[in-house]
Amino acid sequence: MTRRQKHPLRDLTTEERQEMERVSRGTSESAARVARAKALLAVADGQSYTVAAQASGRRSGDAVRQLVERFNREGLAALTPGHGGGAKTQYDSSQRQRIVELTQQPPELETDGVSQWSLSALQRRLRSQEDGEFSTISTYTLWQLLHDAGQSWQQSRSWCKTGTALRRRKTGIVLVTDPDTEAKKT
Repeated sequence: MTRRQKHPLRDLTTEERQEMERVSRGTSESAARVARAKALLAVADGQSYTVAAQASGRRSGDAVRQLVERFNREGLAALTPGHGGGAKTQYDSSQRQRIVELTQQPPELETDGVSQWSLSALQRRLRSQEDGEFSTISTYTLWQLLHDAGQSWQQSRSWCKTGTALRRRKTGIVLVTDPDTEAKKT
């Protein structure tokens, strides 16, 4: 006889059950999402945590118990794995946006000493700000932030939005946009 569960799975809504069944059958879903959906569906159908763990390819019922607790708190967001380790995110979305906006402005030749942004020039500008919130930012972090924002380093020593380019034409310099940018990213 199994012990009584301290945190049983709450009743699923029809939308939640349909989404979990879709994810559990999905071939294009990540393996972690599929396994989590299968475990939650097994628990919802009355299986114990141990049986649900075996059905979803997990080794212990404790992992399923933790998943059930997370699902009760967060809903379908519990299907997506959380942060898997490593350093925590250091800068929030507003700080990231400020950095991206700074790259869109040309550097000041007198204060920055450069006419085009480089990672080290951007790092110097951010570290010299009076508020000190970017006092320890690295060039690697800047590169990651800009890459995540869809920016890429060009041979012209400038940052451009991915999928756009400035081209010289007879009429002057024009902005050319690649319509298949989003399709190429996936």
